[in-house]
Amino acid sequence: MALVDALEPVGAPDADAVLASTVALDSERAVDAVATLLRGKRAAVLTGAGLSTDSGIPDYRGEGAPIRTPMTFQTFVADERSRKRYWAGSHLGWRVFRQAEPNLGHRSLVHLENAGAIAGVITQNVDGLHTRAGSRHVVELHGSLDRVICLACGQAFGRDSIAARLETDNPVLRDPESIRIAPDGDADVGNIDDFVVPNCTVCGGMLKPNVVFFGELVPTETFLEASALIQGADALIVAGSSLAVNSGIRLVEQARRRKLPIIVINRGVTKGDGRALHKLEAGTSETLAALTERLLG
Repeated sequence: MALVDALEPVGAPDADAVLASTVALDSERAVDAVATLLRGKRAAVLTGAGLSTDSGIPDYRGEGAPIRTPMTFQTFVADERSRKRYWAGSHLGWRVFRQAEPNLGHRSLVHLENAGAIAGVITQNVDGLHTRAGSRHVVELHGSLDRVICLACGQAFGRDSIAARLETDNPVLRDPESIRIAPDGDADVGNIDDFVVPNCTVCGGMLKPNVVFFGELVPTETFLEASALIQGADALIVAGSSLAVNSGIRLVEQARRRKLPIIVINRGVTKGDGRALHKLEAGTSETLAALTERLLG
């Protein structure tokens, strides 16, 4: 399989009614301007970790996020102890991801897609919340934690079956004392020296969650699908992404070259701010909800 584009290192949800009422006056005016711009157009949407924070999943690149060293593909493959740590943390993180629910922002994008206002969603998130919310055209740029692949033979597995094996072989996972997760599903855990890593039941090869690690490459077909969405769109909305990795900023640059209007919704600076016609410095979920209300109301 051909590959493209190396990936660089880079509380509880509020009620919908609270989220929808928190857009400040200046943001309201900005949303009005964006709604006027988008009316009659079909936009592509690129989402990042900032969209899932209202589902209880932390944004590890947002303002105030702790500095952390992510697992690289090279380390995962070469170092057994690091691989054990990753699998332990990834399992705990996946359980939290699995319990998370789509928020107002995810549901707003479903309404926009159903109305024909957006062509589809390209997401950098691996939590699967867009699909669970009901979005039909979703390009998971960095994969999904719900799937596991064998690096040797390519066999794919559902995460549920791998999770059951992990908990059977590692009883400590059934009652973790503490869990600290990040958007890639990793977490800090205790002693893992005796941890049993699952292997492929087909060939005995090394298993890996089907997500793009730092230092790994985005599959060509995935990137081309995302690129096709940009190519067929009349505008691009970036929602909740700092655009700190190559895959995201390349798509924004594609939109800029096509002279598409680019709207960035994010708290904090992004690498796309200089390319944006409108930058909305506001929460992602409530802003998408406000925009949806104007476009469909």
